[in-house]
Amino acid sequence: MKTTFHTAVALIAVLLSPFALASGDAESGKAKTAACGACHGKDGNSFVGNYPSLAGLGEKYLSKQIQDIKSGARTVPEMTGMLSALTDQDIADIAAYYNGQTRKPAGAEENTKQLSLGEKIYRAGNLETSVSACTGCHSPSGNGNKPAGYPALGGQYAQYIAKQLRAFRTGAHDAEDPSARLNDGSSVMRGMAARMNDQEIDAVSNYISGLH
Repeated sequence: MKTTFHTAVALIAVLLSPFALASGDAESGKAKTAACGACHGKDGNSFVGNYPSLAGLGEKYLSKQIQDIKSGARTVPEMTGMLSALTDQDIADIAAYYNGQTRKPAGAEENTKQLSLGEKIYRAGNLETSVSACTGCHSPSGNGNKPAGYPALGGQYAQYIAKQLRAFRTGAHDAEDPSARLNDGSSVMRGMAARMNDQEIDAVSNYISGLH
């Protein structure tokens, strides 16, 4: 009976493990990203700050975001209709390709005061407003937690990060607002962003853009 119980537990663990999920084919994904390159760069490194770099973000995270945008769970007006023809396998392949590319850090602006505040929030949070440190999910170096689906934010454009934090903040207060972002699952990001002011958002976004 004990052996049967342990076997069942082991089987459940395997089924729930991210490694048990069918992974995408990066080589196939490369051929499916032609249209993506115009905004996100051929190798997943965007040329402009309002479009995110996708290189090395994390396969699980990328798959979820593409699925959410396709289904409408996450609203990105610039991508309306662009994903409708993609199959689940297409999405897995594209995510695998971009995850395998090397991130090129956007680089932070040299603003000593802002960088100091950004580092404080990223590494220690804000105890007075109950904002947790970003390192818990996104790692001290900004490399995220790929098995858990937490994105590698280090080197991402500050402009894009700040936009997403504000979208999460809007989602925490007004889910009907078209600019709100609501696809953070357990609402962790909405909860954190709701307690951050514009100065903190801009500071931590700039700091993250220099991590690598």
